[in-house]
Amino acid sequence: MISLIVPTLNEAANLPTLCERVGRALAGRQYEMRIVDDNSKDNTKEVAAELAKTYPLILMTRTQPKNGLGGAVLHGIEAAKGEYLVVMDADLQHPPEKLPELIAPLESGEADFVIGSRYVAGGTTQGEWSKFRQINSQVATLLARPFAGNTLDPMSGFFALKRSSFEQASHLTPLGYKIGLELMCKCRVQKVKEIPITFATREKGESKLSMKEQFRYLEHLSRLYDFCYPRLSPILKFLIVTLLGWFVGLGIFAAYWEILHPIQTALLAYVCGLIITMLFLVRYIRTQREFLIGINPWVTFLLISLAELFAVGLMSWWMIYRIPNHHPVEFWSIVYFVGVLVRYVLRKELLQDVRGLRRDPRAVEVME
Repeated sequence: MISLIVPTLNEAANLPTLCERVGRALAGRQYEMRIVDDNSKDNTKEVAAELAKTYPLILMTRTQPKNGLGGAVLHGIEAAKGEYLVVMDADLQHPPEKLPELIAPLESGEADFVIGSRYVAGGTTQGEWSKFRQINSQVATLLARPFAGNTLDPMSGFFALKRSSFEQASHLTPLGYKIGLELMCKCRVQKVKEIPITFATREKGESKLSMKEQFRYLEHLSRLYDFCYPRLSPILKFLIVTLLGWFVGLGIFAAYWEILHPIQTALLAYVCGLIITMLFLVRYIRTQREFLIGINPWVTFLLISLAELFAVGLMSWWMIYRIPNHHPVEFWSIVYFVGVLVRYVLRKELLQDVRGLRRDPRAVEVME
């Protein structure tokens, strides 16, 4: 049996055509179509009820949607009855006629995960994409390359996998639109196959892609980097935040070097660097609150920050009285390094992390 998972939000106008084309494509096959609706304000409920009289359609309404399209897809998959799970959009940009070709590699054992791809030989995109959209797509694909391997279109929302593959997944944390990328990583699929599709132009309804979704994609990538590279990812993030703080602090230090006492200047500059760290921490705690462990993260952050400031002040005092005639950049670099060293040591001891205090998911799996 085939289970089609179709997340929707105000897509009532497209559902009749979608059901008709799916019905023709899967004629003679046993299937179900689960419409997972995120509390649409159009007449999706009425349209789905009418279509259910003719097609094996099941409407699942999420009255309190969580985690965007990805959360809707997982909600549908968890309720699905089929051995083969297919995810596609309702806007008719994914061609239902390709469903048999999408499922065939799973049935033959040729692949664990099959993607309807715009970028393999024979795949196309209808309409003229703007230069910005082309670059945006290329950059998004490039950022996913470390865990998507040689897959050319890992961001595709048209894909299929076996239920047995889905059941291997752990720690699913969908965020936004790229649920296929999430499943590729966390279902530990070994054989991925791409089949060419023509990605059509939307005819009815409005696109859900927004700048907000672009930022959610970056947050989602961050989670996947943490999962796939649990040791390297936090180190790189720590270095990025540290360098940003250093540059911001250096600007403040240079501006006030001849105005304030060197110790005051160093403390002011370091506080500005701490604000950079705080901004990163705000975002990661908000998006990964379910992974928080230990005491209140802001209490921990305050304690560590106070320890860093104490170390910066002490080092500044030592340099003034023991190493005279120092260059401003040299002075700032040394005191900042001491502060960051204190941060690094205490961060590990108190489980403070710009990722939001996340457990290492693989370590948890071993314990379980």
